[in-house]
Amino acid sequence: MQRITTLFALGLFLTSASAQTTITVMDGVIFHDGYAGLVPDVAPQPNIIKLRNDLFARKLTATELGTIGSTLQMRIVIGALCDNYDRIGNVNMAFVPVGAETYDPNAVEHIELGRFITPFMNKNIQPDSVVYSFNVDNVARLLKDTELTSAYDLWIELAVFGVPYAANTEVAGCAGRNDVFSGKLTLTTNDPVAPQDTDVLMPLFFNANFNNYQAGATDTLGLTTRSITFNVEEELTDAAFFLITSNHGANQGGEEYIRRFHYAYFDGALELTYRPGRTTCEPFRQFNTQPNGIYGTTPRTPAQWQSFSNWCPGDVIDIRRIDLGPMSAGTHTFMIRVPAATFAGGQGNFPLSLYLHGTTSGQLSSVGLIEREAIAVSLHPNPSDGASVIVVPSAPADITVTNTLGEVVLQQRSVDQRTTLRLTTAGMYLVHVTTPTGKATRKWIVK
Repeated sequence: MQRITTLFALGLFLTSASAQTTITVMDGVIFHDGYAGLVPDVAPQPNIIKLRNDLFARKLTATELGTIGSTLQMRIVIGALCDNYDRIGNVNMAFVPVGAETYDPNAVEHIELGRFITPFMNKNIQPDSVVYSFNVDNVARLLKDTELTSAYDLWIELAVFGVPYAANTEVAGCAGRNDVFSGKLTLTTNDPVAPQDTDVLMPLFFNANFNNYQAGATDTLGLTTRSITFNVEEELTDAAFFLITSNHGANQGGEEYIRRFHYAYFDGALELTYRPGRTTCEPFRQFNTQPNGIYGTTPRTPAQWQSFSNWCPGDVIDIRRIDLGPMSAGTHTFMIRVPAATFAGGQGNFPLSLYLHGTTSGQLSSVGLIEREAIAVSLHPNPSDGASVIVVPSAPADITVTNTLGEVVLQQRSVDQRTTLRLTTAGMYLVHVTTPTGKATRKWIVK
């Protein structure tokens, strides 16, 4: 699907106030045991279909599309039923041939619009729901592109994969039940803007397996590297990748509990380095109402959270935007590497979603998404003989230096805005800096 121009809106009800429109996509849908046979929807809603126990979808209407402006906020509410563990959830857009009343979710193209993790919730304890919000302004642009709507109906999917087996014995009132979560999805946009046909969308990966032990989930068995080559048919004045990954794997020592550096490349050049996880998960403790809390009942320090937590139950998974600027027509390649990942016991996965959004005129909006560099950091001299001074805009600063294999070779914490880094082995390194105001990565050459 070369030139998919997307569109996004849906709803049963439209309400306007203060130059904004709120679109109710779906409300009160009930998810059931993801491993069981399909449980019929006990309270079906108009135009909403239950494709699987973990997946609901609704087709967009022309009226709803007409309300979309230049901004788009996505809000998901997940309510507790009979699953009291942290599970993955997604909001997706499916591209379905015009006129179809339903579809096979495995047979159509998708992009993932947002990913989140449910908390350890007990349905009998308040709060019994959690709200997730995403700013997806770039999707608002896609929604206004007329080329897409002439070729596809656009369906929005809300997915939450849950299982009730623990709650059947651990949560009062859940014995024998297989309903796991309830869900609501709304969109908020500003004043409508005129349609256009300048946007280009290329789905590249959609919840693809990404690990180092499974055929097709990596370029080379034993190495956690996955790449894709694609063709851009016309020159783009501006383009960006939108990337979502999350480290899953459970088990003691599994990848779910180890923060790894991720490296993303475009046409062979390193464009983004990141390590998943929040500074602290304590703000989400309130939603984790299961008796053992959020990985235990005792609050943890930021350092403790950062030592193991790739996500916070009750939080969103970041959408990482990689701004590319103008892009020439022709063949290009994206590659992502997590070189230090081990996948103990051949278990675990980093579900990978990626799409390219470009425009043939003007520039894309960059509001509300993670940029590849949030703070200004200087490193000099560079190249150096092994000693360089790094200057950051605020302190304290946590500094991690990795080699080209992703191995940590130096870690230190600076209480000043200037600090000296020293290494004795020549080579190319990446210096990762985290401060109270943001993050940055710098390439460092030691001669």
